[in-house]
Amino acid sequence: MLESIILIIVGFFLLIKGADFLVEGSSNVAKKFHIPEIIIGLTIVSIGTSMPELFVSITSALDGYSDMAIGNVVGSNVANLLLILGVSTVIHSVKFKRETRLIEIPLCLFFTVVFLGLCNIGQDITRAEAIVLILLFVLFIIYTIVMAFKGEKFDSKDDDEKIEETEENEKSTLRNVIYIIIGIIALKFGGDLTVNNAVNVAKIVGLSEKIISLTILAIGTSLPELVTSVSAAMKGKSDIAIGNILGSNIFNLLLIIGVSALIKPITYNVSYNMDMCVLIIATFVLALFPSIPPKNKMTRFNGIIYLGLYVGYMVILFNQ
Repeated sequence: MLESIILIIVGFFLLIKGADFLVEGSSNVAKKFHIPEIIIGLTIVSIGTSMPELFVSITSALDGYSDMAIGNVVGSNVANLLLILGVSTVIHSVKFKRETRLIEIPLCLFFTVVFLGLCNIGQDITRAEAIVLILLFVLFIIYTIVMAFKGEKFDSKDDDEKIEETEENEKSTLRNVIYIIIGIIALKFGGDLTVNNAVNVAKIVGLSEKIISLTILAIGTSLPELVTSVSAAMKGKSDIAIGNILGSNIFNLLLIIGVSALIKPITYNVSYNMDMCVLIIATFVLALFPSIPPKNKMTRFNGIIYLGLYVGYMVILFNQ
């Protein structure tokens, strides 16, 4: 058990450093090529930070642990919104860009409802349904590419004031790409070390498979999102912070479950419907935040509300 705890600490270190490299590299790439940071957060950063979920869910599906595959993704998405976005917002308030509040959040809510519907049709995710999820993911990627070209113009429609940005020394494209690659690799190995050893510790303590997948495993695989979003928030890069969360949630539901079920159909346990409802409510509340004064902003108070909801969810989970 001591060895597992030491490896968890090593995993935390890799996650933190990996997040720093990924945020730094992706931000510089965004600035150099005039790509909106929200697009970088929704694609490169989200893919990198979703690698632990991808690895765990595919492995779980292949080994016949459907509860682990579903619970990992559902639990991670709940943790991403309520815990990680909550913590990030408490550190630094998040400003919602126009496409975020009008397109990305509604899309995330729509995909979550579609996912819940597919799961309850026959109480499994077949290969045909997996293809549907993957096709939706492809459409989402096409959207992000389109917004990469139109995003800045789209946002300029409701920007009342321009925020002056401090000038930074331009770094070479190659160096930034190396930063991104190092960050993704460190996040993957850090996530693997942390999750695998956290699960070992949890089993020694005697937790059930569902509790492990919705808590230890979910939070563990969400650590890259946590350190990446918190790091971005501390640097004042709210676009990456919220883009990373929304992008990761969409990727988790569409790509990760889609690929996992395509390899081997996944049985869905209807007991997860409660957790899915929590996820839908959390996403719906996020859609309401831009309309609550101060408008178009998620304040520290909103972050505290999210953290409170997560604590409540954990209490219900452990008392089922």
